[in-house]
Amino acid sequence: MATEGGQLDGNRFAKGLLSGIHRVIGEQEVLNRINVFPVADGDTGTNLSLSLGAALPILKSDGDKHLGTLLAHLADALLDGARGNSGAIMAQFFQGLSDSAGQASRFTVETFGKAVQNGSDYAHDALSNPREGTILSVISDFAKTLRSERMRERSDNFAELLSAAREELDRSLERTTEQLDALRKAGVVDAGAKGFVAMIHGFANYLERGSIDEAPSYIDNVESVAAPLEVDGDSRYRFCTECIVTGTNIDRRKLREKLGQLGDSLVLAGTKRKAKIHIHVDNPEEVFDLAATYGDVSGQKADDMHRQQRSSHDTNRQFAVVVDSAADIPDEQLEALDIHIVPLRIQFGERGFLDKVSITPNEFFAELKSNPVHPTTSQPAPGDFRRQFQFLASHYEDVLSINVTEKVSGTYQAAVAAAERVDARGRVHVYDSRSASTGQGMLAVHAARCAEQGKSMDETLKELDALAAQTRTFAILENMHYAVRGGRVPPWGKFVADVLRMRLILKTTPDGKVSPGSFLLGHGNRIERFAKYVAKKTPDEGAMHVAIGHALCADDADKLAAILRERLGHVSSLTVSELGTAIGVHGGPGTIVVSLQPAQLSANA
Repeated sequence: MATEGGQLDGNRFAKGLLSGIHRVIGEQEVLNRINVFPVADGDTGTNLSLSLGAALPILKSDGDKHLGTLLAHLADALLDGARGNSGAIMAQFFQGLSDSAGQASRFTVETFGKAVQNGSDYAHDALSNPREGTILSVISDFAKTLRSERMRERSDNFAELLSAAREELDRSLERTTEQLDALRKAGVVDAGAKGFVAMIHGFANYLERGSIDEAPSYIDNVESVAAPLEVDGDSRYRFCTECIVTGTNIDRRKLREKLGQLGDSLVLAGTKRKAKIHIHVDNPEEVFDLAATYGDVSGQKADDMHRQQRSSHDTNRQFAVVVDSAADIPDEQLEALDIHIVPLRIQFGERGFLDKVSITPNEFFAELKSNPVHPTTSQPAPGDFRRQFQFLASHYEDVLSINVTEKVSGTYQAAVAAAERVDARGRVHVYDSRSASTGQGMLAVHAARCAEQGKSMDETLKELDALAAQTRTFAILENMHYAVRGGRVPPWGKFVADVLRMRLILKTTPDGKVSPGSFLLGHGNRIERFAKYVAKKTPDEGAMHVAIGHALCADDADKLAAILRERLGHVSSLTVSELGTAIGVHGGPGTIVVSLQPAQLSANA
């Protein structure tokens, strides 16, 4: 039974926090817009919404809630779900609340003030370089206000206490504008601090009215926050990198010291048994490798802040384009067309990587050659997609995710599941490319060009349907060694192929399957005969767009390009890029993939 007035039990705390989190989610687009510190990448609202969203299942669960047990579960869930700088700080704040509460069944005004102070101390200790004018300042001012003699003498009623305290909280928030140069120049308050204040306002509203602030619906407009702020300067580092370390006795002081040498904006939250790392770096793999020396590493992610920053200030495109990393696209096209990538996960035994983020294609194939353990690849978790979708849907009316063919991977379904859970005004569309590798990449490039040209989502989807039916992809393997290691081909299949001196050619079918297309007999003139096969299977449809991907065989790729230019008559465009893991994990070094698309259809679809 909830205790009113001067005590706050687990049930009232849960309902108050639920109201506060709903308030934060409702303001996420405002928070994204004013996000200028530490990096103006426009994602603070998204990160706080996703971070605090990890607490919702616990808060909404049935049954009476014991305060101490509730806070312990919340601290753990928020640590796992923390996203971004502010999300990690918020997780550490709740860890402080939990440790202060211990096994208490309810807060008094005095013990609540002590718990908030403990949370503030924990949050400050999580940062290697705490700054005034941020969420830390506002949390600290909130703690001081609650513990002030004036406030404690004024009331021992929680509703009245928080109502009075949030007046000082609002003033503290306004002061952040003058405490940091970046905020002063932009004329805004700190986004993370504003998110914390929104949470407390929602909490106080519940205590005053007895009703929970409703979760927002994103049906219509947010005209007041439609245009992102223009802020000078990029982050010194490129990737916002995070992971969780689970161990028995993590030395957080030493870990913090070593991490501090790799980048900036370091937040190290958690306990001796579980720590959440947030840091901005250029090489995420250095962070994951260091973390692995302290325990088991999970939850790796690395967001490209430079690309996010461009997207948050992009007023020309009507929609954003996302691909999973099974798509192979030249780096220059990714950059020029602002295509976002959600990485697949690669596991070499106990060691995990984020595809094309913490391991490059060339590094992957080098590891594939030398490592006796064959890697496994897995689709991105729905949470990886959701984080990307949530951010982009707060900046664009539409988000288009073009995914590897559903016939060979669960990636498409993971994207669908994530899209259904996005809480933002933008609509997320998930498209099955019915292709992979360079074929999937060509469709994504076309979609990004449609966005650049100002075409609508409906127009773009119609063009994609026409193009997908006419996009052909072929691959030739150097041998079947890696297909056998990965279990895709039985050993006797390789034996027969070796005896008969056959090389396997794979192809995609119109319905998205990847199947054997043919075999080449003999080992000589592999590239010439593969080019002949591709040309024969390509109907005479005029000019063609061609995309080639290779696994550590750039010379062969260049040779194939030259032959196809001659055999196909007119090649409108041709790109060559490094091959990723989608086909490469089974083909290994020496694999070459080529995709073709009618140029006329692409131009007039």
